[in-house]
Amino acid sequence: MSAVFNFTFVPWFRSVAPYIHMHRGKTFVVGVCGEAIAAGKLQHIAQDLALIQSMGVKIVLVHGFRPQVNEQLKAKGHEAKYSHGMRITDEVALDCAQEAAGQLRYEIEAAFSQGLPNTPMAGATVRVISGNFITARPVGIVDGVDFQHSGLVRKVDVAGIQRTLDFGAMVLLSPFGFSPTGEAFNLTMEEVATSVAMALQADKLIFVTEIPGLRVRPGEPEGEDNPIDTELPLAAAEAMLASLPAPNQPSDTAFYLQHCVKACKAGVERSHILPFAVDGSLLLEIYVHDGIGTMVIDEKLESLREATADDVGGILQLIEPFERDGTLVKRSRTEIERDAANYSIIEHDGVIFGCAALYPYPESRTGEMAALTVSPQSQSQGDGEKILRRIEQRARAKGLESIFVLTTRTMHWFLKRGFVQTDPEWLPEARKRKYNWDRKSQVLVKKLG
Repeated sequence: MSAVFNFTFVPWFRSVAPYIHMHRGKTFVVGVCGEAIAAGKLQHIAQDLALIQSMGVKIVLVHGFRPQVNEQLKAKGHEAKYSHGMRITDEVALDCAQEAAGQLRYEIEAAFSQGLPNTPMAGATVRVISGNFITARPVGIVDGVDFQHSGLVRKVDVAGIQRTLDFGAMVLLSPFGFSPTGEAFNLTMEEVATSVAMALQADKLIFVTEIPGLRVRPGEPEGEDNPIDTELPLAAAEAMLASLPAPNQPSDTAFYLQHCVKACKAGVERSHILPFAVDGSLLLEIYVHDGIGTMVIDEKLESLREATADDVGGILQLIEPFERDGTLVKRSRTEIERDAANYSIIEHDGVIFGCAALYPYPESRTGEMAALTVSPQSQSQGDGEKILRRIEQRARAKGLESIFVLTTRTMHWFLKRGFVQTDPEWLPEARKRKYNWDRKSQVLVKKLG
């Protein structure tokens, strides 16, 4: 085996280990759109889900079947009808949906049953169990439109799903539900996945979709200055959703976002939108620090936000002890008031527990993260990580390619989070002129993917 391979594989595998430990025993609900299966991605998605399950994650898999049903309808010379972003399911469409679901379930079970040598499934035993876990009710007539056999989730059999997961099996759900009278209803993958995640209080809801995630500025062309927004706090996601038109199709920005927001508001801490077009997107999102799609995150009782002039007193109170012991460079009240908009803060019940500022140097495509501080009362609870991610998010939105810090005491914390030490000569000219050579601060840089 080549030394180069060893050199790259060992550090990579070690870097993944914290995420393996973090997710063991957690429950993920994964919604895979029918387009992913139609595009021939099922085998790799199944391999990745089997690998994730082998690392101790409990998985509920919900498949979509929009293109498969449309294909069946086309073969029967029947037109697909939609309204309000939902399929109108007449008798023919219901038959087509049942046929498509049966075929897809068979294909999915077959994909998880493979065990060929020299493939990721070698030696894997994945039990896939389906069942009548969803009780449904009719959509009924909306604005004069009769949705016929289209339904909505009425109830999720939480105990039944939980027992199946505890047994070590993967739960597979089709977008179908049944009424107490035995009537079948065609549901949407997105609603089933969201309802199940909420009912189980899952740790993650993940949509593997046709879109790459959400852009920093939705509706504008993609590009270096409009990258994927890898982390969207719930409040920002709600504000974005409120500004967007009602979605009619999966490519609309609000289509998956509405379900992510609904799940997070109901207690699912993290909801993700991933592209099926990127091979291994599930693994990249779950086991790599920056991920690949968009994650909507509920910060729960704390507020992670940009500072205002009203926060200056709280920021001063937080950083003063660290300035006194020499960890931070002293900043005057006037300086912080002037730069308040540069700061991001974490606030619990009106008290500021963490902060950091971003000073961009656009001509050098970089920015300085300064005054990163977390109160001793909440250290080791991940607040530093959250502020770092917010500063990275702000830097990306400004089109910056890296961020840097100057530190004399906390170098190892930054090194563990992807920063690399560099020479002070690397600094942008404007920052180099202000560098205190007597203080001998270490300069650490992190590239933003």
